[in-house]
Amino acid sequence: MENRATYVDVWTELSDGKAMVFLAGPRQAGKTTLAKMIAESFTNSLYWNWDIADHRKQLFEDASFFTRLVRKDNAKPFVILDEIHKYKDWKNYLKGIYDEFSDQYKFLISGSGRLDIYQKGGDSLAGRYYLFHLFPFTFSEMCNTSRPVADFVKNPLEISIKKGSASADHWRQLAVLSGFPEPFLSGRETTYRRWSNTYGRQLIREDIRDLTGIKAVQDIETLYMLLPSKIGSPLSVTSLAEDLKVSYNTVRMWLDILEKFFLVFSIPTWTGKITRAIQKEKKYYLWDYARIENNAARFENMVACELWRAVTLWTDQGLGNFSMHFIKDKEKREVDFVVVRNGKPFLLVETKLSDTHPAKPLTAFQNMLGIPAVQVNNEGEGYRIIANGSNNILIAPAWLWLSGLP
Repeated sequence: MENRATYVDVWTELSDGKAMVFLAGPRQAGKTTLAKMIAESFTNSLYWNWDIADHRKQLFEDASFFTRLVRKDNAKPFVILDEIHKYKDWKNYLKGIYDEFSDQYKFLISGSGRLDIYQKGGDSLAGRYYLFHLFPFTFSEMCNTSRPVADFVKNPLEISIKKGSASADHWRQLAVLSGFPEPFLSGRETTYRRWSNTYGRQLIREDIRDLTGIKAVQDIETLYMLLPSKIGSPLSVTSLAEDLKVSYNTVRMWLDILEKFFLVFSIPTWTGKITRAIQKEKKYYLWDYARIENNAARFENMVACELWRAVTLWTDQGLGNFSMHFIKDKEKREVDFVVVRNGKPFLLVETKLSDTHPAKPLTAFQNMLGIPAVQVNNEGEGYRIIANGSNNILIAPAWLWLSGLP
């Protein structure tokens, strides 16, 4: 599980097409470890990190400092630039070295800020790089039993029972330790608690403060601490603004910042052609979901992380334009997740702690959309297939179905 083989494969594919690849994701998710792991396959490599003072000095003394690398053979060198986005002129710097050295080196640009927010029209880096994301450990990665994406898209209800007891144990460990490598690999709840108590605070007080210039870091920290109790329902920004005694737009801005720095992610409602469907506030989820005390909310958040990782990685790989949403209509019927491919829904997913009967909103929306549906539970050892007209609903333990998620 520690080798992150899926992400190494994505890097290999993307780097065949571009000399510069961006790697983005939450702090402490393992980006530096992955970068150094990739470097092991190169005879000539160099690791550089903006957060190391001596490394910053090298950049300011000589912009092409990496050309001084002592080579062991004639193979193309691999250069890792970690947290370079903290340099104010980083985009122009990367443009310059790409234009001059892209035929001589391979570059991996790694950062815990949202490097992908710079993918905009007119960007000086446009067309010069590919982007992919690395997230904390997710379930199918641990089990090493995932299906090919093409097979999953063709039949997302297929179940393959492998390593059952081990899979269930991994799922329970994730619930109490999160998927971040340091606490998870420790195997100790005390380590997780110490880690979690400092993780968000440090990121907000250091990275967010330094890179955004926002001074109200304590208020942003308070917002982050309030979010675990808000998981599972569309987030009322108005209510949060009242609680924090700031404006609606200020809370919106703070939530956007938390998302840009990978403390949270959000999903909007699906507003396609569904009778009486409405658009509401977004639903927000945490990467450090073990902080959530409510069992049902934590379970929903865990499933959300699994699906979010999957659709993001599939899009990064160029397998289609995938996105994730929830559905809620004017009758207040709601399904937790709908996965969309190239603008069309192809899978409904509902979470229930223990209910093995199909939820009425799930059957109703499946009838409207005519797509496969899954209801995952947090317990159980086997699965059921329930007919719903011409469609089927899979009811299965989350660990069983998600172990095959590509």
